[in-house]
Amino acid sequence: SLVVLFGATAGAYGAKLGSDERELILLVWQVVDLPSKKVGTLHKSLVKADNLDLSDQCREVSGLTPEGLGKAEPLDRVLQQFSQLVSSDLKVLGKSSYTLCSDGQLLIRQVLHPETSKKNFLLSDCFYSFYDLRKEFHTCYPGSAPVKDQTIKTMAEYLGLGTDETEEDFGVWQVKTMVAIIFSMLSESCNHIFTEPETVKYKYETGPCSKSETVDSETVIRARGLPWQSSDQDIARFFKGLNIAKGGVALCLNAQGRRNGEALVRFVSSEQRDLALERHKHHMGSRYIEVYKATGEEFLKIAGGTSNEVAQFLSKENQVIIRMRGLPFTATQEDVLGFLGPECPVTGGKEGLLFVKYPDGRPTGDAFVLFSCEEYAQNALKKHKEILGKRYIELFRSTAAEVQQVVLNRYMSTPLIPTLPTPIIPVIPPPYTIATGSVRDCVRLRGLPYTAGIDDILEFMGDATADIKPHGVHMVLNQQGRPSGDAFIQMKSADKAFVVAQKCHKKMMKDRYVEVFQCSGEEMNFVLMGGTLNRSGLSPPPCKLPCLSPPAYAAFQTAAVIPAEAALYQPQALLPTTRTPQASAAAPPTVTYYPAQAAQLYMNYTAYYPSPPVSPTTVGYIAAPPGAVAAAAATATHTPILPQPGALVRMQGLPYNTGMKEILSFFQGYQYAPDDYNGLIQLSDQARSVLQAPKEWVCL
Repeated sequence: SLVVLFGATAGAYGAKLGSDERELILLVWQVVDLPSKKVGTLHKSLVKADNLDLSDQCREVSGLTPEGLGKAEPLDRVLQQFSQLVSSDLKVLGKSSYTLCSDGQLLIRQVLHPETSKKNFLLSDCFYSFYDLRKEFHTCYPGSAPVKDQTIKTMAEYLGLGTDETEEDFGVWQVKTMVAIIFSMLSESCNHIFTEPETVKYKYETGPCSKSETVDSETVIRARGLPWQSSDQDIARFFKGLNIAKGGVALCLNAQGRRNGEALVRFVSSEQRDLALERHKHHMGSRYIEVYKATGEEFLKIAGGTSNEVAQFLSKENQVIIRMRGLPFTATQEDVLGFLGPECPVTGGKEGLLFVKYPDGRPTGDAFVLFSCEEYAQNALKKHKEILGKRYIELFRSTAAEVQQVVLNRYMSTPLIPTLPTPIIPVIPPPYTIATGSVRDCVRLRGLPYTAGIDDILEFMGDATADIKPHGVHMVLNQQGRPSGDAFIQMKSADKAFVVAQKCHKKMMKDRYVEVFQCSGEEMNFVLMGGTLNRSGLSPPPCKLPCLSPPAYAAFQTAAVIPAEAALYQPQALLPTTRTPQASAAAPPTVTYYPAQAAQLYMNYTAYYPSPPVSPTTVGYIAAPPGAVAAAAATATHTPILPQPGALVRMQGLPYNTGMKEILSFFQGYQYAPDDYNGLIQLSDQARSVLQAPKEWVCL
């Protein structure tokens, strides 16, 4: 048996039904027994919406009024009556089971499922399987119009049925006509059989995604504006009624491992994707969500993974994933299991835990945990900010895609100089410093295209490139780590800087003209330290380290192997030369290796590693070749070199009145080996900053 169903909302009608999030206000249905071609009673029920403000189109088409709807029952009551009346009609016809049949997919997928999900009540099982009359009609009559162009009226006209809608009430004519169309399809000339109903997934299925998998770009969307705490299940609920592919929700993370409010969602078909696009600016709580088309490549960049460890962890399907953050670095699997306790058992015990580590094997303080059901996961989330050891632990819902992003990116973490060119040519240049004096031997470039790189700047400078100091190009980034459009260039003399400023001022780079000004090293230093230059003078910088831009790199790429002869870059602003009692003594030369490519001779590289998930930024350095260290030791009394990556920690967000005592108190419980790595960043009397660079941190 079929139950022919028709509905209308308080807003858009026809092809846009459900696209405006308006509530259901009308349901009309009738039972049809296919073998005997008998029908039950036709029922029409008004639905009381929370918002009775009807659109003009709704008033015109349906003839309904807010006054009439105000006397109706709410949706949950109407659906209860629906089930009872359908069961009663089936008994009269001697039947017990039925399947819904609607005009298209919008009423079921775009209206009933989203609305009941928002109102927090469950639909009965009958609403998870239905026949799309338009598809069935096109299968029965291949010569008819395409499915997307079909309407009840066009199908009736194709069969030569009466199409005068004014003879019946709104909704009644539609159901009667749909029944007549079904009987025509059941005639001896057609003998159509209803065999393959449309299905709606009961719940979202999690699972891993391989980078080698093929993802159709016509099935992927990008959702933007999500609450930061939203999980894959929340996103699946937003798209309730549409079938998301297994493991098809990928939450996007920023460079710090935090969720950035975006997600890529993969659906089972392009038809489902097109319906998802109609939910553009629908609401998740109080926030509206933007929905755009995306590509399969974008989805694989976020959700794809190749690690065997991750694949094994995610091989247990339909698990609830919880992310733990802030674990002590010494925490073991037993510690985590003991913290969670018997009330929330982990799936597979130790096999259900996955610790996130840096490429060198050090723990990041993050871990992912699998639970077999929602109840256990909820019990675990109740332990949010409880203490393990001496630290409070944060717990959040997570997704399979987030596991792959976080864990694999830790495995693939490389400096922002992904590969060093070969051959590597050893040279002994003049000692590299960031100028601090008042001599105007620098130039400032303002208004650079945001896509401009080092090669573009060198081409822009033309013949003056030969007059740039080694490591003399400094590109300025904004607080988001993106190009600000400014750059500073250290020239070999003030005369050279003056000539460049005169020659290149307002010269075109790509489609923009660039302003070039002569300035001093002191002014340049202020900007690199976070200050600003304006017409009234210098604006002091905030207390933060300089943001010297590294070259661009791909976020998802194979880990680069750095050769033993890799260059040692020591930015003066981060690791200043140690002051000695002989202030007048000349600074000893530093042995530095330069890449062979001419362009990289000018760039002041600072090797940053991607920071761990939602943890402070970690600064890593490329280890110095033994030969360089030996040569430096032979020619200098002392040259500061960090012994290993990760020996320097950077603190952000300090109160402005913080002193050395407060910092040492903050690190109470850790022992460091003090030596002459402490030093002042040489600025001017107007602005000085102390950088504490301990040689090694050792946990007691």
